[in-house]
Amino acid sequence: MHMSRRAVLGGAAAVSALPLLGTSAAHAAQGDAPYRWRNVVIGGTGFITGVLFHPSVRGLAYARTDIGGAYRWDDRRGRWTPLLDHIGWDDWNLLGVEAMAVDAAHPDRLYLAVGTYAQSWGGNGAVLRSEDRGATWSRTDLAVKLGANEDGRGTGERLLVDPRDSDVLWLGTRHDGLLKSTDRGVSWVRAETFPGTPADPGQGVTLLVAAGRAVYAGWGDGAPNLYRTFDGADWEAVPGQPAGAAARVPVRAAYDRHTRALYITYADAPGPNGQSDGSVHRLDTATGVWTDVTPVVPGGDDTFGYGGVAVDARRPGTVVVSTNNRWAAVDTLYRSTDGGRTWASLKESAVLDVSETPYLKWGGDEPKFGWWIQALALDPYDSRHLVFGTGATLYGTRDLVHWAPEVRGIEESSVRQLVSPPTGRAHLISGLGDIGVMYHETLTSSPSRGMAANPVFGTATGLAQAAAKPSYVVRTGWGDDGNGAHSHDGGRTWTPFPAQPDLAPSAPGPIAVSADGTVLLWTFVHWDGTKYAAHRSDDGGASWSEVGSFPKGATPVADPVDPARCYAYDTDTGTLYASTDGGRTFAARASGLPSGDGQFRLAAAPGRVGDLWLSTKWNGLYRSTDGGAVFTKVDSCWASYTLGFGKGAADYPAVYQVGATDAVTAVLRSDDAGRSWTRINDDRHQWGWTGEVITGDPRVYGRVYLGTNGRGIQYGEPV
Repeated sequence: MHMSRRAVLGGAAAVSALPLLGTSAAHAAQGDAPYRWRNVVIGGTGFITGVLFHPSVRGLAYARTDIGGAYRWDDRRGRWTPLLDHIGWDDWNLLGVEAMAVDAAHPDRLYLAVGTYAQSWGGNGAVLRSEDRGATWSRTDLAVKLGANEDGRGTGERLLVDPRDSDVLWLGTRHDGLLKSTDRGVSWVRAETFPGTPADPGQGVTLLVAAGRAVYAGWGDGAPNLYRTFDGADWEAVPGQPAGAAARVPVRAAYDRHTRALYITYADAPGPNGQSDGSVHRLDTATGVWTDVTPVVPGGDDTFGYGGVAVDARRPGTVVVSTNNRWAAVDTLYRSTDGGRTWASLKESAVLDVSETPYLKWGGDEPKFGWWIQALALDPYDSRHLVFGTGATLYGTRDLVHWAPEVRGIEESSVRQLVSPPTGRAHLISGLGDIGVMYHETLTSSPSRGMAANPVFGTATGLAQAAAKPSYVVRTGWGDDGNGAHSHDGGRTWTPFPAQPDLAPSAPGPIAVSADGTVLLWTFVHWDGTKYAAHRSDDGGASWSEVGSFPKGATPVADPVDPARCYAYDTDTGTLYASTDGGRTFAARASGLPSGDGQFRLAAAPGRVGDLWLSTKWNGLYRSTDGGAVFTKVDSCWASYTLGFGKGAADYPAVYQVGATDAVTAVLRSDDAGRSWTRINDDRHQWGWTGEVITGDPRVYGRVYLGTNGRGIQYGEPV
């Protein structure tokens, strides 16, 4: 659905100052208890959609991600600093960064166009403005939607400081044409002379680039697909531009100021998926002559598009481009030193070192060079410092041969499950989107074993540990070679279940294991939301039987003490179901509890029989101490999104939740079984949407692990 023109013109609606970032977390801004927050280190783990070296400051660069905010490169420390961790719960949609811009004449200025989804349920986008390289921000809310996690998120940049006037900014949108600001991003109006007509759903403006004093705009919704302005007022289609499927969508562009050549990569779709054709073209901006300089023409079984492009600021005629969506032959970079007349692939000579992030071996022996390569950048002060983003990391080289991830400080995983074992080498096991399950022997370096193998999962859907037998752990997820596995050494090594239900490949859901490890309950939910019956195994997954009395699609929860008891919450009816025969049959107990499409989480307090907590998005917390026969409302909070337990200060475990006791959704800890709560995060550490999973450490009082949707696993400890 497109916004009306009136709504677009109202885009300067809200201007507000945002808090300081990058300072010590020892003193909470509004928190009740000072905590130190850090990432559990994995390294990268998400789609790097853009990298921007500053043209006039050595060693300064910025990176953007599709769901995990933006980062600033600290060249002295060799790591990235996150810039948007202050984004709060209500503004979760702003953690996706659609585009970045810097000002060559004012090195401390940084601009971000933020907004994760352009769907009707996503909020409007915003432009963030900083005068101190992202340490502090001002914000202008837009009346249009942006799509940092939509198709086309690797194109761009869609945001640009006008080369003639630092007060003028341009912002390309997906559905609302081209916007212009004449007050450094404080207010925005539609550029009425821009001729592009948005399609539905469409891509709109795919890129903005300065070429001398001219501004060029790529257009993803049909021919012509490249426009330019010389005066900032009148726009025209660029004459002679290439046509056909291989040049349908301009993906990225880079300008060589020495030769006055503009290089543009094209594909038949915006990507990162769905591309099967593409090309590279060079425009001589002085003469208007176009030249096809495509390194390799896609065709036959070798289909792909072209993605990133970068020019060497120190060496005229040196340009690098990337292929994208080239699954058969694997994506590569092509480098030319003669303006695109000849090219050399860099993949064949590449030596990859992923020792710092072993998960990039993807459960095998060798890492892949890359995929989803649309972010590509050359350091303007070092011709051999080249970086490119993938769907999981940012590779860099200083000699064009040896490559290693340059992702220290970047953590972008979407976290689905967390288990903190009471014993063993690891204090944490995690289940993640896209990169499966990790065994964290240490919190400060990437897991040495990489992704849990045998089988390897893409996205994990379930993770559970036998409470009385912590050496036994089970996991489920989306995998090509099996969808369930168990471990007898606390999660270090894994073996596939001997068998799995027929539903497992198409609808793997969460799993629970009884306290003694003898019974498994596996539920199934299709990606489209269709719910199926749970299945039970009492022989380690060798055989499975359907449990007809289990509420379809519910998440099973095992009692942590009594192996005969397990529970499930039916969100459709607001009813608690319980089993006392090891999951063979379930019967309804408490009813009349909150129901519907809201968020619910049922959890069992460790070390206690039948002590259940139910967190609900709109109605707060409920607790039962009799196995779910009766629930009592916990009146100390009005909203609760997820809940977990850790080592207590006294006899009862510490209770952790993401919830609200007042107007602010926060990370909370209770040391008195939920009678009162202490906020343990602060306004600088909010990470957008954090409602999926939280758990305390059963061995370390005060330590808590928090899953985010795009900023990895955060862990906090009292200062």
